[in-house]
Amino acid sequence: MSLPQIRTLLTELKLSGSLARLDQVLSDAKTQQWTPEEVLNTLLLAEQEHRRFRATQKRMKTSRIKQPSSFEDLDRSAPRSLTRAEIVEIQSLGWLSEGRPLVLVGQTGVGKTYLAQAVGNKACAYGYTVLYLSVTHWMEQRHQAKITGSSLKFRESLIRPQLLIMDDLGMKKWTSEEAEDFRELLEERSCGKSVLITTQLPYDHWPEVIADPVLLEAIVDRLEGPALTIRITGESYRKLRARQREQTGKPEPSSQAPPEGELPHA
Repeated sequence: MSLPQIRTLLTELKLSGSLARLDQVLSDAKTQQWTPEEVLNTLLLAEQEHRRFRATQKRMKTSRIKQPSSFEDLDRSAPRSLTRAEIVEIQSLGWLSEGRPLVLVGQTGVGKTYLAQAVGNKACAYGYTVLYLSVTHWMEQRHQAKITGSSLKFRESLIRPQLLIMDDLGMKKWTSEEAEDFRELLEERSCGKSVLITTQLPYDHWPEVIADPVLLEAIVDRLEGPALTIRITGESYRKLRARQREQTGKPEPSSQAPPEGELPHA
């Protein structure tokens, strides 16, 4: 079989990873005197790597995480109560493999959103399906789904991913119907599927959001016991950066500020 025929066959078989590496592999095989088994092995590994990369990119796209947040770029210079041991525990994803919730609690600007997005991106890279949305967006989508008669479809989209990230719980008070839907969502996901929640409110302040005491108890019970709960304290990154700019005399950057609670890159 000629080389053009091999390329055509690889294209027809949708082996684009092997096709992209074909010329280089054949050149290396000639100069290094590879055996046929070594050539085949290298081409198959190239295809495997290519497919894994494409699968990761697809998971990241469907996760709806817009920022390339990562633990490698985590700014550790600002004073924070977040310990190295806690960071290691969060990024190990052990809680995710166990299907446990993760709750990040802290005031505005301490980096909850950045951490949540970094977790989501790492989970995608490790083969987990992820969906990220703010709690406010969840409330809006839930309301729209009820109007259009697509509530079941919407709920299934929240149950399906292995990790559901709900950012900024507590910005608005919930109705009893919203609280009940959230309780049902937690119950549906309690069988091995993790939820990551960020909030400014410790559990004892959740009555400010969920007025119904029965639903409140059911929701907190689903989270407080099994969850890995991390409390983060410290000065807002935006205030810290503003003070640093004043001290150095540098003008404020014209680029858009990071999302609420996001840690800046190192």
